[in-house]
Amino acid sequence: MVKSAERTVRILETLAASQERLSLSELQRQTGFPRSSLHALMRTLVELKWVETDNARSAFGIGPHALLTGTAYLDKDQALPWALETLEDLRDEIGHTVHFARRDGAHVLYLATREARWAHHVIPRVGRRLPAHVTALGQALLAQLTSDEVMELLPDELVRYTPYTLTDHAKLDKELDQVRTRGWALERQQGTAQVQCVAVAVDYRIPATDAISCSMSVQVDDDEVMKATEAVTRHTRKLAATLRREGIR
Repeated sequence: MVKSAERTVRILETLAASQERLSLSELQRQTGFPRSSLHALMRTLVELKWVETDNARSAFGIGPHALLTGTAYLDKDQALPWALETLEDLRDEIGHTVHFARRDGAHVLYLATREARWAHHVIPRVGRRLPAHVTALGQALLAQLTSDEVMELLPDELVRYTPYTLTDHAKLDKELDQVRTRGWALERQQGTAQVQCVAVAVDYRIPATDAISCSMSVQVDDDEVMKATEAVTRHTRKLAATLRREGIR
């Protein structure tokens, strides 16, 4: 029973991480599960609408009930309404795209986004899960941990998203030390080409689990980046004080 539950969760996570629907063979390759048990689990998940498939059942993807569960998580999060208000105020002040995310192990999970008003191509972020080391959000939250805790948390091989991604543990550790000293994280093109981000942890929990970031083009000059950094820091500190005052933990 426990094994079936673990396999079900692994299947859903694999489908959620894929940009395309997966065939049964591809799903078997990625999960390593026996074809017989995988076939039975997929049939049940399709019947319960956790997984969608075509008429020929040749490819599978996440179904609508997975969305319902994700929405329920957001609806029940006590910090999120305050964070949304903060994102609105922050975007109105600086104009750039802003995000609110939470650390999920060695990853960050995007819980809210407010796009720049002039954005022409909007990349959906809410519900997206990225390795912590490739984002300013993740680096701000990893810096809440000790170097030993970070080493224990992260995999031995760090995935590379761009030529600028920090994949060397020693270099990442040095960067996190700088984040601890100055109180904010800054990454340029480490997660997305032509994008730079600044992020600050929301310290209403110890260690902080949430952070707010601002995404900008790499063409934005250093003065504008520092203005954004000051604004993100100020609004994030205000949010943290509000959450502590409201008793939200």
